[in-house]
Amino acid sequence: MALASIRPPAVAGQFYPRDERVLRTQLAEMLSTAVGFERPGAPKAIIVPHAGYMYSGPVAASAYALLAPLRDTIRRVVMLGPTHRMAVPGFALPAAQAFATPLGEVPLARAAWLTLQTRDDLIVDDRPHALEHCLEVQLPFLQVVLERFEIVPVLVGNASAQATANLIESLWGGPETLILISSDLSHYLAYREAQATDRAAVEQILELRPGLDHQQACGATPINGLLLATRNHPLQAHLLDLRNSGDTAGDRSEVVGYTSIAFCEVEPPSHARH
Repeated sequence: MALASIRPPAVAGQFYPRDERVLRTQLAEMLSTAVGFERPGAPKAIIVPHAGYMYSGPVAASAYALLAPLRDTIRRVVMLGPTHRMAVPGFALPAAQAFATPLGEVPLARAAWLTLQTRDDLIVDDRPHALEHCLEVQLPFLQVVLERFEIVPVLVGNASAQATANLIESLWGGPETLILISSDLSHYLAYREAQATDRAAVEQILELRPGLDHQQACGATPINGLLLATRNHPLQAHLLDLRNSGDTAGDRSEVVGYTSIAFCEVEPPSHARH
């Protein structure tokens, strides 16, 4: 595949609208009505869900709404999510140099793309990315809330939490870099059971305790990697939203859980009065 190739949208018309005007309208509506449990400061990292917008879009919007003040600051988004379609040993970067959505093309951060290839646990392969939705569904949100940005789209397969933490750490950067973890929570539990299971998982994340398993979150490995990485950075986790498909789309017999969590830098204590 040519180096300058573009990955076309795989789930437009399924997970989110294919028509640009309809998509922009839906995004604007979700962002304008987003209400977070907390209103923290500027996030360095976020966890957001990746189902169809009718199911998880409003939950994701609570995190993306926080990025508005950073519109001109964030220039690079490091995106990590689980593989749903194809098994991957370690990590997978695409060969494609841009991702397309109905809102336009988003370029890859080429320097990071080249640097990551020095890892022996990472492959460059378009195939795991070709039909994968977990990163794609985040792009339209980013395209409307940020000005100009590049992405580092990493699919996480059979990797350890520590290896994932090391990868995140290598790309941590400064205020120009946002770390984005794409993950849903529990899958296909009854409504009340899902609520209890998801609440426990979220409490563990808020306490910055790694060790989630894939029954708690499909993106458990990248979440655990982020939680390990926070040991080197003074971040506090803030719960923005926690719901499931029974709350957003009706059927409560088998639901999927969704959360948005923001990780913000902890303000150093003021000693001015001492």
